Amino acid sequence: MSLDIRAQTLLRALIKQHIKDGQPVASKSLASSSGLALSSASIRGVMKDLEDAGFILSPHTSSGRVPTQMGYRFFVDSLLTMQSPNEKELSLLKKQLILSDNKHLGSSVSEALSELTKFAGVVMIPKAKKLTFKHIEFLSLSDKRVLVIIVTDDGNVQNRVLFTDQNYDQGTLLEASNYFNHKFEGHSIEDTKIKISNELNNMKKEMINLMTAAIETSSDEIKNDNIVISGQGNLLGSNELSQNVTSIKKIIEVFEKKSALLNLLDKSYQADGMQIFIGQESGYQALDECSVITAPYHANGEVLGTIGVIGPTRMAYERVIPIVDITAKLLSNSIQLIK
Repeated sequence: MSLDIRAQTLLRALIKQHIKDGQPVASKSLASSSGLALSSASIRGVMKDLEDAGFILSPHTSSGRVPTQMGYRFFVDSLLTMQSPNEKELSLLKKQLILSDNKHLGSSVSEALSELTKFAGVVMIPKAKKLTFKHIEFLSLSDKRVLVIIVTDDGNVQNRVLFTDQNYDQGTLLEASNYFNHKFEGHSIEDTKIKISNELNNMKKEMINLMTAAIETSSDEIKNDNIVISGQGNLLGSNELSQNVTSIKKIIEVFEKKSALLNLLDKSYQADGMQIFIGQESGYQALDECSVITAPYHANGEVLGTIGVIGPTRMAYERVIPIVDITAKLLSNSIQLIK
């Protein structure tokens, strides 16, 4: 939707002031901050038009207005003047990258993003090659619990406790282990999922749920290991989110499960360039009051992963967007040098 110059100027001034102090912005305040030689009546008229169009709203009976998600989107797409990181911020980023080896690069980057923005920094680390099963073993515990030990081809050993619908004797578990190792040794987790589905008719009924659970838990763990998060406390401590207990609980769940964040970063991984999700655009209700800014990082022309910042919708986009952008570029250069 197009806006004339007066409406754009007033919307920009309103959003910048609201981002700065978090309060509804009154027409009287805009008369001085916008720089427009307009009467109070003219400003109120433009504000009414902006509200009718869905760019701003009145949160309660006061005369002040705040931006809507649509207002923020127009602001970011059309009205924003970027503010490049200063020398101190660039120095911090470069120092974090120089001091980190490949193993800890994701943690260093997420911590740097969090420190610079005061929000949550996230990094999706390069997708690992497909792991294959070398050996699996089921051991009986008590009270419908089974310990599954998974050994992958890279020598990694994972121990998981499965909560089952029935008790299994050790003989059945040994049979399940032998069956699994005979049928699926050397196959990837993804391929094994498909093969188990196809083999259901040939498997004993009591082993179906057991094997399916083992596959699901190992797959979920590998997915969750692909994301590093720093500064969740910064986000939960923001004024906008800390006042809503329901919002806090939902956001905590997002950080704990990680699957929603991973899917969101994966969308960015598959997209071209920077992505900005404002409020409901993320597609996850728990992030309706947040904005997520992401950028991919590369090596040898190949996208390896995604970095990002999660903060309240009332954030200083002109600062955060360039910080995410330059961090992705510095990370790409650092990986090139390491290689």
